[in-house]
Amino acid sequence: MNVTDYACYATEEKDGRTGLFLQIDGMSCAACAWKIESALNAEPGVEARINYSTQRLRIVWDNVGERARARANELAEMIEGMGFSVAPFDLSAKLAGQHDEEQFILRCMAVAGFATTYVMLFSDALWFTSEAALTGATRDLMHWAMALVALPAMLYAGRPFYLSAVSALRHGRTNMDVPISIAVLLAGGMSLYETVTHGRFVYYDASVMLLFFLLIGRFLDVKARGKAREAAEGLLAMLDGTATVIEDGAVRTLRNCELVAGMMLRIAIGEKIAADSTVVNGVSEVDASLISGETLPVSVQPGQRLFAGTINLSAPLEARVDAASGDSLLSEVVRMMEIAEQGQARYVRIADRVAAIYAPAVHILAAITFLGWLLVAHTPWEDGLLKATAVLIVTCPCALGLAVPVAQVLASGQLFKRGVLVKSGKGLETLATIDTVVLDKTGTVTMGQAEWTNPDALCEADRRAAVTMCSLSRHPLSAAICRHQVELDAGIGSVEELPGFGLQASVGTDTVRLGKASWIGVPSSSDVELEMWFKRGNQPAIRLTFEDALRSDALSTAQALRSRGLNVMMLSGDRAKVVRHVAAGMGIEDARGELTPADKLRVVETLQAEGKRVLMVGDGLNDAAALSAATVSMSPSSGLDITQNAADLVFRGQALGSVVFAFDIARLTQRIIRQNFLLALGYNLVAVPLAVAGLVTPMLAAIAMSASSLLVVLNAFRLRVRLSK
Repeated sequence: MNVTDYACYATEEKDGRTGLFLQIDGMSCAACAWKIESALNAEPGVEARINYSTQRLRIVWDNVGERARARANELAEMIEGMGFSVAPFDLSAKLAGQHDEEQFILRCMAVAGFATTYVMLFSDALWFTSEAALTGATRDLMHWAMALVALPAMLYAGRPFYLSAVSALRHGRTNMDVPISIAVLLAGGMSLYETVTHGRFVYYDASVMLLFFLLIGRFLDVKARGKAREAAEGLLAMLDGTATVIEDGAVRTLRNCELVAGMMLRIAIGEKIAADSTVVNGVSEVDASLISGETLPVSVQPGQRLFAGTINLSAPLEARVDAASGDSLLSEVVRMMEIAEQGQARYVRIADRVAAIYAPAVHILAAITFLGWLLVAHTPWEDGLLKATAVLIVTCPCALGLAVPVAQVLASGQLFKRGVLVKSGKGLETLATIDTVVLDKTGTVTMGQAEWTNPDALCEADRRAAVTMCSLSRHPLSAAICRHQVELDAGIGSVEELPGFGLQASVGTDTVRLGKASWIGVPSSSDVELEMWFKRGNQPAIRLTFEDALRSDALSTAQALRSRGLNVMMLSGDRAKVVRHVAAGMGIEDARGELTPADKLRVVETLQAEGKRVLMVGDGLNDAAALSAATVSMSPSSGLDITQNAADLVFRGQALGSVVFAFDIARLTQRIIRQNFLLALGYNLVAVPLAVAGLVTPMLAAIAMSASSLLVVLNAFRLRVRLSK
């Protein structure tokens, strides 16, 4: 029994209840998650939800305080009593465990693959050579040669299933690994019996081939769960780092996690702000695109709020910490993503129920077959056992298990060639069902980078002066001017940057200013376009215009999505007028600006509450929670690591049309998958009755099982042929 005191990990929730996150190991299928949830939810006042992908359990129960916290240990003991391992959720430990699990399954798969190839060399000769031509010592020698490799391979490669099955049976429950283990061991045992007694039929090929196919499915499942955990890893990395703190006139460095409300921060130019805080001294500009998606920096001065993760651009600041890292906006995004991930479990509820009855149904059917032939048909026990083994093998869910991953792998490969990376097992399945597309603006529909649109407005000398001045600034519009390659002006005097206003320098006897319209002394011309003003001495001010250029195919992409019957809308943290201007150019009627991460999440959740199935496409931190909550999500590769990890699909390059291409492939893939399911179910409807009737030997069952898997794979390859046209 685990001696960890889970009470210290329990926290008080905002609704007055007590909550706890636990890491659950030992779940081999979705049915295990369903069993744990059912047991916990049966407890008075307890709500439990497992994210099977991350194997993270969230429990919430009524009341708070020490007595309520003590219940954490009782609930943990209940889970351990069911045969599962429990620990406080630790991301780093989970990632290390995932790597070990992947390596273990790969080793088992390699052994099973080698044994399958080796055994099939003898199996072909045994099954397709007449009995008169291959008898006696020659046949026995071939049987022993197969046994020499197959039996050790079965014992080694089957460990992922055996260990899971033993653990389940030890605690009085069953799972899908139990009938698999029984079938493999029975086939191997009967083969050894046939070998020892000089029998004709052995089933080593059925055993090792069955393990090989099942290990492929198990490995794909582990990889899919690992991808889901990457989002949490990226978020925690965002919360890490160090900060400079002023205490009693002395300066020292602390880790972000050690910051508490009231501490005074010193924030250098170019430094990431470590915690939500309020400016006390200094005037600067902050790159808040991480939070809001706003293209332009935000001017800050004493009394204004700063958020963790944003970057100080122009001048040093001193700020008082408002909230510890655990209560920052970034942490709130973490919590929103966790809640959103938990909500996705509802989509596999039907599959959970099917998985819960599969294992006992197979056991009962095999037992009925054995007893029926033994007691009703009065056959020898060996014959009845072989028929029961055939039932266990022929009902193997291998074809059903391959129906989805093979089609997804092929579709994912074609998408990858077109620059789209599929990161989630549910990505293609749910993408095919969407009816609403939500687009972020900055960095998604647009390039997320300002471009200088009228460089010819300045003469050559003024353009050189502007580029020279801007080369000393980190302002995004200054960077846009610097991208115009001209020779720098060596005659410019010292350049001064006034945070929140612009740049000033002397050129000969003239003073040159480059910055905001109000500072230059002219009225701003537009609330939509980005602009700076250039003024030399007494000459008239010249307006420089910039734009966050649309992706080249943004308009055609929006039209293509609408032509497929999808509703398209735009959500952004940028200024409302700018958002509406960009949306109007794309023919999008529903466009909303100045949204916080929580606002975007609420919009997505509202759409889903109305029955919509939402595709969210975004690239910023303010999109992360909405990406996790959406039915399915995509992010450009230019986006933050956090959004790429949260997204189900990531697309490379400058083309937004990847969204349309991925949607079309997803619909085609789902048609193939439905056909595969029908083929797999049709196989079981035919093969299972024949096995129960004794018309299928374990050898034929293995061939039928392999043939059904091959048929599913070949049908999936039709997808590759269609996409290559």
